[in-house]
Amino acid sequence: MKRLLNPFAAAIMLAVLPIAAQWPNYPAKAVPREPDGKVKLDAPAPKAPDGHPDLSGIWDLRGTGGRGGPGGGPGAPKGGPPKGAPPAELPPGTPPNATFKNIGSGFKEGLPMLPWAADLLKARRSENSKDNPDAHCLPLGLMQLHMHPQPRKIIQTPGLIVMLYEAQGGIRQIFTDGRPLPKAEDVQPWWYGYSIGHWEDDTLVVETIGFRDDVWLDIDGSPLTESGKMTERMKRLNYGTLQTDVTIEDPKAYTKPFTVRVTHRLLPDTDLIEFICQENDRSGPHLVGK
Repeated sequence: MKRLLNPFAAAIMLAVLPIAAQWPNYPAKAVPREPDGKVKLDAPAPKAPDGHPDLSGIWDLRGTGGRGGPGGGPGAPKGGPPKGAPPAELPPGTPPNATFKNIGSGFKEGLPMLPWAADLLKARRSENSKDNPDAHCLPLGLMQLHMHPQPRKIIQTPGLIVMLYEAQGGIRQIFTDGRPLPKAEDVQPWWYGYSIGHWEDDTLVVETIGFRDDVWLDIDGSPLTESGKMTERMKRLNYGTLQTDVTIEDPKAYTKPFTVRVTHRLLPDTDLIEFICQENDRSGPHLVGK
């Protein structure tokens, strides 16, 4: 008898495979450490030679079961909120935390979707989200990569920031050399879009357009179309914490822009490992919808 898999479970299974086989740890140099050798994650954020905060490092998702385990920041319940708990009350102006399965879970009324987009999400859920790109070893959208339990590496240079995602072996470029954001019609559609960045004080502001018309923002299938624009505000709060507020604008799918927050923590003394999603992948033929 064939075994049928829920695509969400399949995606998580694929994601955790490399966890047991990482590169050997090697103590990084020029890192603030406690007397016992542990990295001082609450030390001040480092600076790049140009004076801007240096976002470089290996970053792990905080608070949603990533490689570093449960987290969530001061006062957060271990392992996250109880299943089925209502969205927590946040201080005014604080974006709700995104979740890997449903980035709109922190909004009491859900995401501000247009009717067709809500119907599409409902249809995808009814099929157990079996067509999620992650379940088929296809490139993920940026929002899913922000929330993915596999880590990402940021390499910062004066005119370019490169993000290496262990998930699906993804590579993203953010141009910080002063070039303007191109017109949407001049950009070839990509899964990751076309990104430029600039600094506002100690915050890196990244604008991205040029998405494909079939991007999934989360596991459930919240859509993003070719009309979408993503603005990320990345801030290294201290040595070990990277906070990113992501604003989604897509007049084709949503009635108004919305913003969610993602928090990553530093993984010191380690590095990424190869991840070849289709190697010995046998789950695809067994994904089940209804």
